[in-house]
Amino acid sequence: MHDAIFQKVHRVMSLFKQCTTTKHVKQIHGHIIHKGLDQNVFVLGKIVSFCAVSDRGDMDYAVSVFRSVESPDGFLWNTMIRGFGKTRKPERAFEFYKRMQENGKVADNFTLSFLLKVCGQLGSYVLGKQMHCAALKHGLESHVFVRNTLIHMYGMLKDDQTAFNLFDEMPQPDLVAWNTVIDSHVNCGKCKEALDLFLRMVNSGTEPDDATVVVTLSACSTLGALDFGRRVHSFINCLNLSSSVTVTNSLIDMYAKCGAFEDAYGTFCKMKGKNIVSWNTMILGLATHGRADDALELFSKMLKEKLGMPDEVTFLGVLCACSHGGMIDEGRRYFDVMSKEYRIQPTMKHYGCMVDMLGRAGYVEEAYRLIKNMPMECNAVTWRTLLGACRLHGDIVLGEKVRGHLLELEPDHSSDYVLLSNMYASSGEWNKVIRVRKSMIDRGVQKPEPGNSLV
Repeated sequence: MHDAIFQKVHRVMSLFKQCTTTKHVKQIHGHIIHKGLDQNVFVLGKIVSFCAVSDRGDMDYAVSVFRSVESPDGFLWNTMIRGFGKTRKPERAFEFYKRMQENGKVADNFTLSFLLKVCGQLGSYVLGKQMHCAALKHGLESHVFVRNTLIHMYGMLKDDQTAFNLFDEMPQPDLVAWNTVIDSHVNCGKCKEALDLFLRMVNSGTEPDDATVVVTLSACSTLGALDFGRRVHSFINCLNLSSSVTVTNSLIDMYAKCGAFEDAYGTFCKMKGKNIVSWNTMILGLATHGRADDALELFSKMLKEKLGMPDEVTFLGVLCACSHGGMIDEGRRYFDVMSKEYRIQPTMKHYGCMVDMLGRAGYVEEAYRLIKNMPMECNAVTWRTLLGACRLHGDIVLGEKVRGHLLELEPDHSSDYVLLSNMYASSGEWNKVIRVRKSMIDRGVQKPEPGNSLV
């Protein structure tokens, strides 16, 4: 009897090997019911796992299958919790956790790791602390899987000190722990500390992998630490990680952001198997550093030789190049081409580039019309870009209109007061300057601190 059931289960499980869509899963589910296996936890667990975890899955169907199981085991509960963590409503994972407890099931290292990750996604420090307490209560805080997820969660919650303390308590941190704590520091803006941790990791004898060097290069990019980036590049060569497209893309990004264009372009040219991220990184790197002609030339090469299909990030780089290069006609044309030829709908960032480009060139009225005709609500950053252009070109009338929109969005943003005051001062309207500054004092708005360069 047991052999017959085993054979049925084995045959059903083999069907999942060719399963690629929820429709296939539903067909297999019908077959399972027909064969009398509709309460077999092992078989139903496979259905729930596909629907809850797969990118092609269906969480609603996973819930309906789960409800049909009379006595779900810990694996099924964990699968549902993990599945909800990947949805747009990850907080529902805690509903299932509560039900799991009510059904007498004890949380294990997988349960807690999935829930800790959700706490990080939700940005809930209180919930994260509660789950940390649960890990202590169940004696799982030192479990390597849970400990690494705790470090990751505190990194996401911007508590780098707790993340580091948890890491530092580990007698022999594994590669995942090193990667997690370095990533946590980068996420918290502690990039110098992240580089120190990388050196400490190497000195401890732990060999970096591609994830390590990608996050370390990200820290180098943020700091402009070109020399350190070159050292990481030498590690990449020694460890034979240069074949990784992700690693090479990070190298290009680091060199470009540090202003080492020859190194960035040299790395880009030597790269095998370029993907769209490679092209975008190089184009955007050139564009943001004022190398507009080079950026557009590279874009033309990409299209001419059919080396990649441009996406929204590609056009962001192209429009940025046009803005920095003062290429108004080209910018208008590419903005038009993006939606008409490539069916890419402009996002707020694309509109922001266009407003910046038109504003720099003095086409402030055209920029204003573009904002008013946008299919989405304009954000404060884009309005502020236009206000800066109005100040630059002395258009007080439009500047006051733009300021009106900003008052609705961010009434107490100090930069807006400063821009408006400077605009009035440039045109000699000192009474209005005094009125703006008095308004700042009355509302308790502090003048922004002057910027300081890294040098």
